[in-house]
Amino acid sequence: MITFVTGTDTGVGKTVATAALAVHSEPDVVVAKPTQTGADEPDVEVVRRLAGCEVVQFTQLADPLAPDTAARLREVHIPGIDSHASRIRELAEHRGTVIVEGAGGALVRLDTAGGTLPDLAADLGRDHEVRVHVVTRVGLGTLNHTELTVEALRSRGVQPAGLVLGSVPEELDLAARCNLAELPRITGVPVLATLPEGSGALPPQEFRTRAASWFRPS
Repeated sequence: MITFVTGTDTGVGKTVATAALAVHSEPDVVVAKPTQTGADEPDVEVVRRLAGCEVVQFTQLADPLAPDTAARLREVHIPGIDSHASRIRELAEHRGTVIVEGAGGALVRLDTAGGTLPDLAADLGRDHEVRVHVVTRVGLGTLNHTELTVEALRSRGVQPAGLVLGSVPEELDLAARCNLAELPRITGVPVLATLPEGSGALPPQEFRTRAASWFRPS
């Protein structure tokens, strides 16, 4: 199984969602981050700290920009989707689950050739079972962002398997309360998990203990 984690935007909670999915997966899970740009604590280190699983990163770029932009700024070449897919297939040969975390929103370019996470998922979907989860906010404005993301995935032949609500506050305002029901209704995609606000700041053992309770029964 290859699971992709993408989002409606940057900062929606993809990395914490990736860690929670890793905890919720079988023991031999590995997490892959094709391209990482400018972070004080890289996403792979956050996932490794929270989930305690093996994590691999293909390309690191210093500037906090979209991967393609960061690469062009520094005149660096990022290998294309074929290269990413090959490395992920190699991981999948030896692991029951590979979780692939994207960068930013779904259509952010992951390489200098313009490949995106939906392109990568479609490529790998030809010979592997692939699931794509969309991490989104619960507050005002999320309906448009989430529906656009889901439509973009479907237009490229990728059917999202689930929504993950990242950083959900304990006290919900009117918009958030309504969106809990509206998000699956307007997208036709079920809510897989609800991650409480501040989950990424939990001590690792507490994070791992609590992660299972954030997922909806399948």
